Amino acid sequence: MTPGPTAFEADAVRVLAARWLPCLGEGDFVCSPVGLWLALAAVASGARGRTAEELRGLLGVDGEAAAVAVTAVGRRLAVTEGVVSAAGVWSGVALRDAFRRGLPDVEFGVLRGAPARFELPDEVSGATDDVSLGEVPAVAQDELDDWIRRATGGRVQRLPLGLDGSEDLVLVNALALKASWLTAFPAHLTRDEPFTDGCGDTRPVPTMRRRIPADAVWSVDGVTVVELPCAGEEAARVRFVLGRPGAGPADVLPAAWAAPSARKPLAADAADLTLPRFTLRTRTGADAHLASLGVGRASRPGADFSGLSPAGLFLSAVVQEALVEVAEEGVEAAAVTQVTMTRSAAPARRQVVERVAFDRPFGLIVLDASGELPLFAGWRRSAPGGAGSGAP
Repeated sequence: MTPGPTAFEADAVRVLAARWLPCLGEGDFVCSPVGLWLALAAVASGARGRTAEELRGLLGVDGEAAAVAVTAVGRRLAVTEGVVSAAGVWSGVALRDAFRRGLPDVEFGVLRGAPARFELPDEVSGATDDVSLGEVPAVAQDELDDWIRRATGGRVQRLPLGLDGSEDLVLVNALALKASWLTAFPAHLTRDEPFTDGCGDTRPVPTMRRRIPADAVWSVDGVTVVELPCAGEEAARVRFVLGRPGAGPADVLPAAWAAPSARKPLAADAADLTLPRFTLRTRTGADAHLASLGVGRASRPGADFSGLSPAGLFLSAVVQEALVEVAEEGVEAAAVTQVTMTRSAAPARRQVVERVAFDRPFGLIVLDASGELPLFAGWRRSAPGGAGSGAP
C-alpha cells in the first residue's frame, strides 16, 4: 500500500480545518480544507519576513518547506482512487524563477494583457535575471473557466470569482472526487422519512437505508461516526458524523479524523443506517476569515511576498466554491480554491442491531485513502430538498 501523507502534513491540514470550521457558521456548507491549505501554502512558499511568520502560524509551513509540502500533498492526493487534483498560477507580473521551480507540479501561465501591465519596482530594475513572466500564451477568463471545467470533470463551471482586470496574479487549486460505494444503497428502499432541521422543523426527505457492519460505526466524545467504504484498493474514506442534538459543525466534524485510540466501538453486531440523499453547493469567501485565523499582514498592502515576485503583491481575495452529492450509488465532490493577488503598493449470542438515523443536522467528511487528509467537509442543517444554502 502506498504510504499516506507524513504526520506533519496531515496534522497541518487538520489544524487548519479545525480552526476554519468555526468561521463557517452553523448553516449548510461544504468546503475543502486541503484545497484551502494547498492554495495558501503555495503562496506562502513565496512569503518572507513577518508575512511568512503569520502564514506559518496558520499552515505550519512557509518558504521552501511550504513548496516541498505542497508538492508532497498533491502527489499523495493522486494516490487516492477517484481523486483528481490540479493547480495553476497565471500572472501579469514577473515571478521569481525559484518560486516556479519550487512548485514543479503547478501549471504556470500569463494573464492576457500582462505585458502591458508588467512593471518592476525601481529597486530591482537591472537585476532581473531571476524573474520572468513565462513563455506560454496568455489566457483570459473564458480559458481559465475551461481549465476549471476540465479539472473538475464539469462539476464546477467557472472561477469562483470572475476577473475584472485588476488582478496581477491568480492561483487556482482544483480538486474533484467521484467514488462508488463498495455496497450501494438499494434504490427500492429509499423513501421519505422525517428530518428535523436546525430550526426544529420536521419534514419528509428522501432517505436511503441499508444494514452496515458494526465496525463501520464508532463514537468519539458522544459524536457518532459512520464510515461507508468506497470501491477500490486505495479508495477515499467517506465518513458521516452525527452529534448530540444542538451540536454545531465545529464541535462535530473533527470527530471524523479523531485518532483510533479515541474511538468507542459500537456495542452491537450491525447497524441499520438511514441517510438522506442530498446535494450541497456553497461559495465561501475565505479572505473574510483570514484575520480571525491570524493572517492579516498578507492581506493588505505592504505584505512581503518577495520570494514569489518583486512586484509587491498581497492577497486581495481567497474564494472557494465546493460541491458534494451523496446518492445510492456513491459520492461526487469538487472544490475550486482561487487566490487573487494584486499589488500594493465476542462469544456467539443473539445478534444486536443498532439503528443509526441521520434525521437531524449532520456532517460529512471525505478523507484521502490514508484516512489522514480532510479533502471535503460538509454540514447539512436544513432538510435535504428544502430551503437553505444547500441545493436539493
